[in-house]
Amino acid sequence: MNVTAIKELLYKMADDLLIIGHRNSEWTGLGPILEEDIAFSSMAQDKIGQAGALFEILHELGEGEPDTVAFMRDANKMHCSQFVELPNGEYDFSILRHFLFDHADQLRFEMLANSSFEPLAQVAKKIKGELKYHVFHANTWLVKLGNGSEESKARMQTALNESWNYALGMFEAGDFEKELQSENIFEGEEALKTRWMANITPFIEKANLKIPDTKSWEPILGGRKGYHTEYLQQLVEEMGEVFRLDPTAQW
Repeated sequence: MNVTAIKELLYKMADDLLIIGHRNSEWTGLGPILEEDIAFSSMAQDKIGQAGALFEILHELGEGEPDTVAFMRDANKMHCSQFVELPNGEYDFSILRHFLFDHADQLRFEMLANSSFEPLAQVAKKIKGELKYHVFHANTWLVKLGNGSEESKARMQTALNESWNYALGMFEAGDFEKELQSENIFEGEEALKTRWMANITPFIEKANLKIPDTKSWEPILGGRKGYHTEYLQQLVEEMGEVFRLDPTAQW
């Protein structure tokens, strides 16, 4: 198997989960209701744990210790999509990102449960089950807010419009797509995007929202290659602040 191709796939998945996990954790204590504080905190913990499982596979493939890889890289060494690194903004944006990202993530892990790379397939089988709750939560709030007041509907539509091209950037193809497909490791980003569109469209319609016109689709790419917004470096410094003080410390 092409180990370099597998590493590229693992890094982008792990970095997405690590970064959005930390973004979600920022809602702790700030959610609109207590239940949402708990929900976002729980989902953030899940995502960081899922990232850890992928970093562990990378370590088994010869990469650094999971904590070192997670917390000692600068932004230009990260492979997350730009979508996950954007600040939380208002709750409408965070719910839209939650909805768009988690549908893609659940489908990705469902596909990878059949991967020919057995360590990843085993992890995917576990993670895809955890993501069912995340997707259910996102669907519930999307429909609730889309069918709320005129203001909430307008805010959700604006958030969808502003999120869309960033969300399309999640499906940025890597340099080893053909190898991943030919070796039955992963079906590829285009196949994932097709399934994602089929999954999210009924819920967006149920929420009385509209997917932006295809003429306006311009995927925001570069994150997989290390090109990021100005927000990511600040976030990785905050994430790794304690670990960087003494990487050898025992807690």
